[in-house]
Amino acid sequence: MQDRTYTADTEPGDDVTVAGWVHEIRDLGGIAFLILRDTSGKIQIKFEKDEMDDDLVETGLDASRESVVKVSGAVEEEPRAPTGVEVTPESVEVVAPADPELPLDPSGKVDADLSTRLDNRTLDLRKEDVQSVFEIRSGVLNAVRDQFREFDCTEINTPKIVATGTEGGTELFPITYFGEEAFMNQSPQLFKQLIAGSNVERVFEIGPIFRAEEHNTPRHLNEATSIDFEGAFCDHQDAMDVAEGIVKAAYEAVQENFGDELEAIGIADEFAVPEGDFPRISYEGAIERINATGELDEQLVWGDDLSTPAEEALGQDVGGHYFITDWPSEIKPFYIKDHDDDPELSTGFDLMHPRMELVSGGQREHRHEKLIEGFEQQGLDPDQFEYYTKMFKYGMPPHAGFGLGGERLIMTLLGLDNIREAVLFPRDRQRLSP
Repeated sequence: MQDRTYTADTEPGDDVTVAGWVHEIRDLGGIAFLILRDTSGKIQIKFEKDEMDDDLVETGLDASRESVVKVSGAVEEEPRAPTGVEVTPESVEVVAPADPELPLDPSGKVDADLSTRLDNRTLDLRKEDVQSVFEIRSGVLNAVRDQFREFDCTEINTPKIVATGTEGGTELFPITYFGEEAFMNQSPQLFKQLIAGSNVERVFEIGPIFRAEEHNTPRHLNEATSIDFEGAFCDHQDAMDVAEGIVKAAYEAVQENFGDELEAIGIADEFAVPEGDFPRISYEGAIERINATGELDEQLVWGDDLSTPAEEALGQDVGGHYFITDWPSEIKPFYIKDHDDDPELSTGFDLMHPRMELVSGGQREHRHEKLIEGFEQQGLDPDQFEYYTKMFKYGMPPHAGFGLGGERLIMTLLGLDNIREAVLFPRDRQRLSP
């Protein structure tokens, strides 16, 4: 609509055409009001029944909630109106009527469970707090890209259909690819390493990953957004510096640019950018601190992975973002390099929010012979990854990187209860549509 004016741009004295959804209708007898909502806000449309054409009044007041309407008229100052102005209509058109029986209430006055919301995402996104989540998500991804460029990184795009999985195992979605078996990629790990081994050196990618894990928790998805970094001539300490910078840049962008959205979500007062350096705690130190909390039924021992209760206990003890470093080599993937002075310790690290893991990363094994050994130790056939391993024969520099869960970043940044609230159309074990 070329002549359309957003409700937020209306000024007293203007003749405008506004278009949007019927948010609500208030009929007070001789006078009635239609509240029209668009992406910029709301505006009041005033109907004085005795002074207006009956058909115009009927068209406006008979429109059901969430119908799309177009209204032309004069903007007048009205201090009692929700936004201080109102439109006296000269014409009203119902562009698209809505069924009076709505599956959920976009005004937010009546709550709906998450399943109903996800089944009716178009209606759900008409709520200001829900829309604000995705405005912030968009802003976070922009800020992340800008920060990566500040780190001299080049954005890349890697294949999502692959012949072999990044880490092997059964957590892969198989597909048929022109008569051959293929898989949806569970990580860009191997491809970003190959590019970091070229003259490009520092790369990042923001893209989907697919994991056929049979989780059914508030923090897991089967299709997720991964924010990946890989840098040549970087070690694990450098990669941690980049990960910390990316997370802080996300928080700073939200604080600087999304005050109204934080208000709509209801967290403006408690939202804060993390201060100071993120502590770097060794795996051994983490085990000791978790056991000291007394929160677990059984004490952790060397080699244990950290359960959700263990992560939560340590998160409460630390009270902010932190790294866990120097993990046992045996529980990290084959491509993670061990410390030169202690092969029992890997250079792998995790970046944690007090609620959950956000990042997994480390320095990569760049020596061809050691890489092949790593494949064999984890029961993988190096020949299936020949496209990857052969490049390590041609001068692969030391390199390091990480993968950051995009939805987990949004979930923890905004204090969301369920990771599905950070995805427009989530994919999990129960949800394949819409």
